[in-house]
Amino acid sequence: MRELDSFVHEAKGNSLLLENLIKQYEFYILKCATKACHRYITKSDDEWSISLLAFTQAVETYAFDKGSFLPFAELVIRRRLIDYAKSQGKYNFEVFVDPIVFDVEPEEDVGDVSIRMAVAEQVSKQDKGDLKLEIEDVNVRFSDYGFSFFELTDCSPHAAKTKKACAKAVNYMLQNPILISDLRNSKQLPLKIIEKNTHIPRKILERHRKYIIAAIEILSGGYPYLAEYLRYIREEKEE
Repeated sequence: MRELDSFVHEAKGNSLLLENLIKQYEFYILKCATKACHRYITKSDDEWSISLLAFTQAVETYAFDKGSFLPFAELVIRRRLIDYAKSQGKYNFEVFVDPIVFDVEPEEDVGDVSIRMAVAEQVSKQDKGDLKLEIEDVNVRFSDYGFSFFELTDCSPHAAKTKKACAKAVNYMLQNPILISDLRNSKQLPLKIIEKNTHIPRKILERHRKYIIAAIEILSGGYPYLAEYLRYIREEKEE
C-alpha cells in the first residue's frame, strides 16, 4: 500500500535512488508547481528549479509516520514557490482569517478571550503571510479527510463540557502516535478505540469528528500560529 513512501525513505542519502525518483515524478513536480503558481510551468522556468529543490528537500525531511509522501511533497513545493514569489514581489494572495474559526461561546473564560485576541492581533500584523501559509498548508491536509479549514466554524464545540470532551479525545490521540499514523492512512477517526479508552460519548465524537481531526493535525504538525487557537487542549492535558 505504501511502496512509494518506503522507497522515499530508502532514497534519503542515496543519490542514485533520488535521481530515479525525480525522473519518475517529474510530471508530478511540474503539476504541483503549475497548481501553486496558477499558470503552466515548464522546465525552462525558474519555478521548475525551485520545485525540484523543494522535492529533494521533501525526500530528505520526510517521516514515514507522518502520512503519505506525495501530499507532503506538494506542501513543501508550494511553500518554496510562495517564498520565491514573495521575494520577487509576486506574492499577493489573500486568505480571509476569521478569529472565530475555532471560537467558543461568549460564556467561556477570560483565558479563551485572550487567546482569541492574540490570534486576531497576529492576523493583523504585517507578517501575517506566515499564518496564511499555515492555513493553506493545513487546508490541503484537511481535504484528504473531506473537509476544509473554514468548515470548522460549524463543527467546533461551544459548551465547556463538550470542549473538555473534545480536548480529552485529541490528547488521547496525541499520546498514541500509532493511532495518528492509522488516522492518516485510513482517513478515519478511530471512534470505537477513543470511546473505549476515554469514555467520551460516541455521539460527541461523531458530531465533532472534523474538529477533533483538525486539532490532531494542527497540534501534531508544524502550525504554531494555528496552534494558538487550540492552546486550551494542551492546558487540559496538564491539569
